[in-house]
Amino acid sequence: MTIKDCTKNSENKLLCLNITGDKPYRRVINLFIGIVASVPITLTLPADALQVKVTPSNPELGDTLSVIINLDNPDNGSNPKVAIGEKTYPTFAIAPNKYRAFVPTTPVETAGIRKLKISGDGQVQNLAVTVRNRKFPVQRITLPPGKSADGATEYELKRVAAFKALQTPQKYWNGSFGKPNTGRISTIYGVRRYYNGKFANDYYHRGVDYAGAAGSPVVAPAAGRVALVGRVSQGFRVHGNVVGIDHGQGVVSIFMHLSRINVKEGDIVKTGQLIGAVGSTGASTGPHLHWGLYVNGQAIDPVPWRFNGVE
Repeated sequence: MTIKDCTKNSENKLLCLNITGDKPYRRVINLFIGIVASVPITLTLPADALQVKVTPSNPELGDTLSVIINLDNPDNGSNPKVAIGEKTYPTFAIAPNKYRAFVPTTPVETAGIRKLKISGDGQVQNLAVTVRNRKFPVQRITLPPGKSADGATEYELKRVAAFKALQTPQKYWNGSFGKPNTGRISTIYGVRRYYNGKFANDYYHRGVDYAGAAGSPVVAPAAGRVALVGRVSQGFRVHGNVVGIDHGQGVVSIFMHLSRINVKEGDIVKTGQLIGAVGSTGASTGPHLHWGLYVNGQAIDPVPWRFNGVE
């Protein structure tokens, strides 16, 4: 025999079951219904352990994307991972359970969507970031004989490439970067160039030029460790007398064409500390300072680092 057995729960709502069988079974079922109806049930869902924030919110070519990752339960001792396609970017701890990766963009890239894959805490999050296009000016440079940008020595290229590839876990800088020289800016970041009438494919001005007077001070825009000192006498034909500062976590500064060098490799420098003087050594048409800021091996626009800062 089948009957409908009903009872009310704590909210005075009617609960019914179709029951087949004798009365003893019905009494057991009624008891079960009464227990279920009178005991509140709480479902606890796991918290989202992978929280990601990307800044700036509206980037353009030349900007540095800062990917901040918060992990609730980092239990395997490994840093989270950030990738775009087959390219991965190192992440570094910046606070307890908080990590960051920098993704550089450059003028020779194509504007559009960057698909980021972030992995950590056993979870994967996919984000799409749109990088806007940006127009860069074109400049024509005439270099005298012996000053060609193609005249770099193998030793010079190897030393500079190794310096730009540094990814030191320690973070030396704090807050916004300062100006390395008080002269006016003569060439902005990202300018495309013709050298002696020939367009330099895949080249862009990888920094900011300051038209400081010869011998005027060059100072560290942010704290760091001096990781490169090179001189014309050692074969630095293009960079000239050069100083490179490692700011940590994949961020490095290079200062070119110096007339004087006041630091040595291994020195720890503070913001504003004297490191050299403006000159015209190497591939240079006149006294000026070239400051290049590199992130994970790519030259990015230093201006946002000066005015916005990256903690």
